[in-house]
Amino acid sequence: MRKNLMIMAVAALGFAGCKSGFKKADGGLLYNIRTDKSGPNIKPGDFASINLILKNEADSVIGSTYDLGRPAPLVYQKSPNKGDITSIFPMLSEGDSATIKVNIDSMFKKGAPKPPGFKGKYIVYEIKVEKVIPRGSTTDPVFQAHISDYFKALKEAAAKKEPAEMQKFVADKKLNVTKTASGLEYQITKPGSGPNIVAGDTAVINYTGRLLNGKVFDSSIKEDAKQAKTYDARREYKAIKVKVGEGSVIRGWDEGLLLLNKGAKATFVIPSELGYGEQGIGNGIIPSFAPLTFNIEIVDIIKTDPNAPKRPQPMMMPQAR
Repeated sequence: MRKNLMIMAVAALGFAGCKSGFKKADGGLLYNIRTDKSGPNIKPGDFASINLILKNEADSVIGSTYDLGRPAPLVYQKSPNKGDITSIFPMLSEGDSATIKVNIDSMFKKGAPKPPGFKGKYIVYEIKVEKVIPRGSTTDPVFQAHISDYFKALKEAAAKKEPAEMQKFVADKKLNVTKTASGLEYQITKPGSGPNIVAGDTAVINYTGRLLNGKVFDSSIKEDAKQAKTYDARREYKAIKVKVGEGSVIRGWDEGLLLLNKGAKATFVIPSELGYGEQGIGNGIIPSFAPLTFNIEIVDIIKTDPNAPKRPQPMMMPQAR
């Protein structure tokens, strides 16, 4: 019986060792190539497009290119620093994925404070090589043209996904939306009273903005921020004032606010063209080509000074596609 238990223990240890699968590279870096596709490996001068998730050892995500909505591009060059994660790239080809562990102490000078979220002995990188464009013997203009074509294809693919994402969101939330000529979709969930906002009015607004996956990226409402774990004690949570129709906010707001009156509540579903477009907002707060949804409440409307010079209200025209 004791012999059998020992055999089982040894087998379990062997299995655990295989499962970890990490090898040691120069500089103390640990790596495990999880997916190994056939194809030429990355060479100096090649273009590579890489998705990356940065985590601590507790598996908490610190940053991710997936949140940005697009992979990180680079032209690979050999790093002179031992232990740099790019030292693994010559082992990888298009479609490969790997886990890389870097000792935290090797990344920061002795005694230097470590950024928040870095707990444990290692920083963990989960990487996937999405695309490799070999430089080979091609001329620089041809090489650059291939890279431009790749980014153009990414942009077109992202733009094509938007309508389906918006349609699914509306269906899942059982919204009864009206769609404007520009692509804005809205539902008035509580009618207000009095005249609608007109261009030049100042709207006093409570709002919560989300990505279509439900992630809150901004809110004027303390309770919503706390529930979403985005609360910032340094911020004052209160209704904001927006001068409507003057381009001080995204186009989806400038158009949608004109459909509302005092006391109205509404849900906006805004395509990226009327939001933050290809650029998004840095650090993955709003990814590129991200449709957005807002819950809006018009707390008050401050009319323009009747003695001020009148300006014509802009016409609602279909947006170019």
